Amino acid sequence: MTERSDAGLFKGPGEMMGNSGPGMLAGLRVIEIADERAEYTGLLLAGLGCEVIKIEPPEGCATRRIGPFLADQPGPERSLFFWNYNRNKKSVVIDVQARPEQLLRLLQGADILLDSSCGAVNAALKLDRAALNERFPGLITARMTPFGDDGPWADFKASDLIHLALGGVMMNCGYDPDPKLAYDTPPIAPQVWHAYHIAGEQLATGVIAALIARQRDGQGQDVSVAVHEAVSKNPELDIMHWVMRRVPLWRLTCRHALETPNHSPSIMHTKDGRWYISHGMGARDLKALVPLLSKYGMQADLQPPPPDADLKARAVPGSTASDEARAHMIDVVQRFARAWTYQDMPWLEAQEAGLLWAPIRKPHENALDPHWIARGSFADVEHPEHGRSFRYPTSKWLATRTSWQVGRRAPLLGEDTARVMAEQARRLAVPARPRGDAAGVKSALHGKAFALQGVKILDFAWFLASAGGTRFLAAMGAESYKVEWKDNPDTRLAAMAPVGGRAARDAATGPLPGVKDPDMGGQFNNKNAGKRGISLNIRHPKGLAIARDLVRVCDIVAEGFSPGVLARLGLGYDEMRKIRPDIIYIQQAGMGAHGTYGRMRTVGPVAAAFGGQADMSGLPEPAMPVGWGYSYLDWMGAYGYALALLGALYHRDRTGEGQWIDASQCESGLFLTGTSILDWSANGRTWSRYGNRSPYKPAAPHGAFRCQGNDRWVAIACFTDQEWRALAGVAGHPEWLEDRRFATLADRMARQDALEQAVGGWTATRSAEAVMMALQNASVPAGVCQTAEDRCDNDPQLRHLQWLTEVTGSKIGTWPVYELPMKLSRTPAYVGGPIDRGAPGYGEDNAWVLSELLGMTDSDVQRLAEEGVI
Repeated sequence: MTERSDAGLFKGPGEMMGNSGPGMLAGLRVIEIADERAEYTGLLLAGLGCEVIKIEPPEGCATRRIGPFLADQPGPERSLFFWNYNRNKKSVVIDVQARPEQLLRLLQGADILLDSSCGAVNAALKLDRAALNERFPGLITARMTPFGDDGPWADFKASDLIHLALGGVMMNCGYDPDPKLAYDTPPIAPQVWHAYHIAGEQLATGVIAALIARQRDGQGQDVSVAVHEAVSKNPELDIMHWVMRRVPLWRLTCRHALETPNHSPSIMHTKDGRWYISHGMGARDLKALVPLLSKYGMQADLQPPPPDADLKARAVPGSTASDEARAHMIDVVQRFARAWTYQDMPWLEAQEAGLLWAPIRKPHENALDPHWIARGSFADVEHPEHGRSFRYPTSKWLATRTSWQVGRRAPLLGEDTARVMAEQARRLAVPARPRGDAAGVKSALHGKAFALQGVKILDFAWFLASAGGTRFLAAMGAESYKVEWKDNPDTRLAAMAPVGGRAARDAATGPLPGVKDPDMGGQFNNKNAGKRGISLNIRHPKGLAIARDLVRVCDIVAEGFSPGVLARLGLGYDEMRKIRPDIIYIQQAGMGAHGTYGRMRTVGPVAAAFGGQADMSGLPEPAMPVGWGYSYLDWMGAYGYALALLGALYHRDRTGEGQWIDASQCESGLFLTGTSILDWSANGRTWSRYGNRSPYKPAAPHGAFRCQGNDRWVAIACFTDQEWRALAGVAGHPEWLEDRRFATLADRMARQDALEQAVGGWTATRSAEAVMMALQNASVPAGVCQTAEDRCDNDPQLRHLQWLTEVTGSKIGTWPVYELPMKLSRTPAYVGGPIDRGAPGYGEDNAWVLSELLGMTDSDVQRLAEEGVI
């Protein structure tokens, strides 16, 4: 791979600012009352420039007692978990029950209340949500709850594990079945608090959308996210496969869950016990693979693809079935990998040849990589009390006018109480004269104004990581004009509509065959609902001229191509600024446009391998890493993409400045590895997998247990002696409480093999649903490891939350797709967007876009079609 110099990347008005600019949300104040459920949202808001004041009780927030700890010595100032999620915040100690007036005083000058107390704050203040919003009309209340405010599961006890089980993540993630296609290992919960990362990202996007709406009319609103709903929408493929064709997916080792199982992992073992990923094995990969292996005399019997092979075909990762020819290619590649050590493996050479190869890194290895250091993805933060600094992940993207705020280390308990409470009354950041332009299209579903009324996007985004990001903005009211061209269309062929359409699906009792029509892909419909579609050949001079005209009328240009594609076509950022000085331009590549790896090819699993997510999940070594069963970093990249755009829009509202945002899919994963990076930086400990157990917030039992039926499992988590006693009572095994091996939590943690055997013996004779309900009724956190069928057809809480919304596409018809999980009380989102429609067919809106936006006549449009421009 050709390396690029980092010299000068962060200099000059057209280059990235690194860490020297203001935050996108500078000047805003957040009052945070949160535990592990919403501290991540507070971290995001602090990184974007907000002043975040964390309210703690006199004994300190409970997350100060979550490990790992500095030098493995517990203490309220030594939790690396707390350090990571509370960097750049302030600590104010208030006994809210005894002194509610102190909190009310702070809320008087706050822009945002971040609250995961599930109503405890309202009770202490003696103000329900409506009364609180009435008292502080400019305040945005951002709430995270486990299951929502009401509904049949609203009072269920949860944890990260329980959410990953009920939300379907676990049933997408795990090891291959045995040779008889039976699962002999449980589903695996990917590690490091991902349920709250998923929900936290989406709550932050809802908050900024509410801030943008407040710029218009001066009014705050309530924004809420149920963790269960957010997590249930995170798996990439399983829901649309079930919705469209009633097809279940199989979880597979370190690769996408698939409709048809196989035993050909895409990860490769080196001779010294490390791993690489080799994603994709189609004809275009074979063409690049044979010369590379031949150079080393290890091509075996592989031959180049035939001359008539389709080398342009692009499939959604996980949507292509395996066969023996592809399996044999993987076997040959794995043979090649075993000839190398991890350090010497020629993966960069493979990347240069066009192959999707990457090392499966451990988190700390990224913290040493010059590429990420140059981009400011990591920073060393001083801890004066310890006389040294520690390394943190601190940035999710680069931009030309704003930057991520590293800030100071996490606050000591009550460190800022005196100063903050002594401040004079603070004024809100609400504009003195709101814009007053609230008129516009109202949501067809809710009959209310959208938050992003009037925003226009020239949308070159594709795949999930970028197209999923503009989906969020379209659902919030932005007009998105999705650009495709037939020589390089978006990935449309996944989770196809069934032969026979909706009527056939409604009558189905088993899997259905799918159509081949690219305008009828369920996955494409899900990630592009609410957008208009235009087919435009920008390689043609007239097509480029049209694109430039569209830049002039749009607020945002969004893309997800390899770095430099638009610039080489004559539509780089400098050209866009000449057309519209305040344009917001966002690009998202796998590794970012700036830096050594700027041209590295990735998809979600490759980014997760490089970013550390693949290695962090699975059973302890020597077991293989299990990774994620879908492109997790596609969704996390999409959330970050939306967050960046919303932040940039808010910044432009305040300053008039547009900007260029260089986002990276891999960085969206790096930002999630903070606690493991700190453990390495502070304790010299590299990450070790621990399966479904919970070493740092001690719980035992804590895992997935087999139940009656084929591949049925229930997750159980006991954090306290009370929960353990309740579990033993429900199970009808009082002798467990007399067993000295299980007497205390520490005893149970030390003997988890025996404990899991005992609990698993009980669950194996019962249905997963019966175990969950019995334990939840006894206040024990438990949840079925739900499949797509469970979530779509049987989950009463998701149904209550109206988690899916039916939209109608012109050709595909009417189908349910994911609704946005954040609920905005005044400007609710609607996935059908301002056009009230499903995803566009290819070029469906050519005439509308060209006539309505650019004033062309019907004959103009017809002539462009004849000339091959559209």
